[in-house]
Amino acid sequence: MLYIYTKAQNTLVQRIHFSLNKGMQKLPENILWIDLLYPDENEITFIANHFNLEFPTKEESEEIELSAKYWEDNATITINAHFLIRDFKNLKDDASPIKLNTEIVTFTTTRNILFTIRYNEFSTFEEIQARILASPKNFEDGYDIIDKMFEVRVEKDADLLEWVDKEARHLRINVFKKKSEYSYDEMLKDISNLQELNMRVRDSLFDKRRAITSLLKSDKIDKDIKQNLTIVLKDLNSLVEFSVSQLNILDNIQTILASQINIEQNKIIKLFTVATVAMMPPTLIGTIYGMNFKFMPELELHYAYPIILFIMIVSIILPVVFFKKKGWL
Repeated sequence: MLYIYTKAQNTLVQRIHFSLNKGMQKLPENILWIDLLYPDENEITFIANHFNLEFPTKEESEEIELSAKYWEDNATITINAHFLIRDFKNLKDDASPIKLNTEIVTFTTTRNILFTIRYNEFSTFEEIQARILASPKNFEDGYDIIDKMFEVRVEKDADLLEWVDKEARHLRINVFKKKSEYSYDEMLKDISNLQELNMRVRDSLFDKRRAITSLLKSDKIDKDIKQNLTIVLKDLNSLVEFSVSQLNILDNIQTILASQINIEQNKIIKLFTVATVAMMPPTLIGTIYGMNFKFMPELELHYAYPIILFIMIVSIILPVVFFKKKGWL
């Protein structure tokens, strides 16, 4: 699908659903932005030939080399940026932890027109589209759209990190409250999910920081946009530092939880050790009088059985009392 945004005298922006299947072959004038959503090969070829562009393939845009993330020539700038999207398919209910997928969005500029290629829907794009239609004066060319796009995306990443911080604080409190083995398993899963979420957000921030740093070096960007991108970059740096501190906090919570589990296991082992030691004297007594010797004078006594039982009970109680006085129980 092709969505084309055209501008007329800085006062109006129109959104046109351009379809090759409907016989549309002529593009409108004064194009501000062409958004290629789930494009097929014909649509990409049509736009590339019309504007003399060479778009990266989906496989090329997913490469991890720095040269595949940003490149610039005399006429164009191309950016392959990471965008996070929430995975609703694998969620059982609203209480399930946030699942994020990383999608690649390609930004290309030429003749002050922005071209975006994406294979998923993002709330960031919806918000930018609403801003363009509501305030066309704030968007003079495609670079203004890129500027606002990164600004909004950084704000959403910041919201994700704030959510991680809130969940981490809540989890830290619960570490000292819940004692059952099931709770510990759930906590470890929660910590792992938060760590994974944090690392995904951090990778996304690193990716945007590289793109913005490269944009600031470009002579195609005007002074006002560079000034705003500089502010966004400062926010990015602070978010990266916050993300690193969050990872340290989660590691600390995991260490505390592991220590808590070890303490609980030690208590159980101590309990079994005390029980074993307490049962050793009566076991020894029972073993002695269970021997099949012919001459055992105690067996002839009338009250031998209750006496032996009493001695066995006392031999259990004495070690328990001793361990309690020592503070081992």
